[in-house]
Amino acid sequence: MQNNIIIINGPNINLLGDRDKSIYGTETYQELLDRCKLEAAKIKINVEFYQSNIEGEIVTKIQDSRKLFNGMIINAAAFTHTSVAIRDALSLFKKPCIELHISNIHNREEFRHKSLISDVVTGIICGLGTYGYILAINSIYEMIQNGNK
Repeated sequence: MQNNIIIINGPNINLLGDRDKSIYGTETYQELLDRCKLEAAKIKINVEFYQSNIEGEIVTKIQDSRKLFNGMIINAAAFTHTSVAIRDALSLFKKPCIELHISNIHNREEFRHKSLISDVVTGIICGLGTYGYILAINSIYEMIQNGNK
């Protein structure tokens, strides 16, 4: 299981490239996945991707990931601000986990300022565009190597 991570994406992330380009940029979801795969290969991390627009499916994937992966990056998207169920599932992961947001959630609408998952993850990256995924991959690698939880 060494160096196996999962990147979980929530609602509408599959529409990158079509969404508000002033907030989310022009990179498509597939381009993002390809770039992440290249970065992960450079540092010898096995990466799996998962995206769902359905809250319960994300909860199940987080639960299943506890035995399969030694690190997680999660962009829960809109569920960040609403899902106690995702928060509770993440609290059981007990391994390095990075909360990721393409936009700066603190520089947007008031309802986006509160994250229900920030207090159960290891670290947070937000506001750096899709490059945040590259930073998260490298950061999770370092955390796994150093035993950070």
